[in-house]
Amino acid sequence: MGVWLITNLPSWLLLAGLIVLVAGGATLIGALLRRTFPGLRTDDHNDALRFGYGVIAFVYAFFVGFVVSSMWGQINAADALARAEGAAIVQLARDRTVFDAADADRIRTDLLAYARAAEDEWPIAARGGTSPETEQALQRLYRTIQDVQPRTDIQKTFLATSVGTLEKISQGRTERLIQAGADAGPTWPLWAVIFLTSGLVLGSAIAFGVESQRMHSVATLTVGALVAANLFLVLDLSHPYLGDIATSSEPLQVAIRYLQ
Repeated sequence: MGVWLITNLPSWLLLAGLIVLVAGGATLIGALLRRTFPGLRTDDHNDALRFGYGVIAFVYAFFVGFVVSSMWGQINAADALARAEGAAIVQLARDRTVFDAADADRIRTDLLAYARAAEDEWPIAARGGTSPETEQALQRLYRTIQDVQPRTDIQKTFLATSVGTLEKISQGRTERLIQAGADAGPTWPLWAVIFLTSGLVLGSAIAFGVESQRMHSVATLTVGALVAANLFLVLDLSHPYLGDIATSSEPLQVAIRYLQ
């Protein structure tokens, strides 16, 4: 469900929808409860509620902050992997110029084919899948490097370096695929805790005794919007290669432009 929301809805629309659903729903529920139970309008229960709300709000802020910080770290790790892969492609493209013209042209052709295949594979890889075309392009690039026959000591040195760079490209893609499949957001028990603490925060705001319906609605809307924004952050950061905040394939696109 989360993957569908992230891939099919713009971030602003998803955020707006969550605010309307959470904040609007909480305000509507609060208005209905205050009509059904007039005692909620008084402040007789506010002393106990203030203490409970302070504890709940602290735990909620700490917990959600920890979750968001952890997921932001996953985004940073994904950015580093993507940049390393793109940089390795550019580096291999530069090193090929040392070899004979025929070998250099073959390396460029196969390297460009791999970069394009990896860029086309990006939406599939973002969901933990792989593309056979990309794997085949990588294997062709391996064979091309292996077939190079160095004639000078400089070419021998650069060939050894190129093999190491190719290993970095392959390893970068493998790590990216593993991360895309493994980092799928909070588990269901963690989501349950998020929803529970969010519900407690909203429930405390709804139950707080305020005589004025308008002031109570403003307070509930404010707390509801905050909870909705936190849910949006957790949802949008759940997948490091999906969504507007996620890592993009820009490093591969830069490498393709360099090779063209």
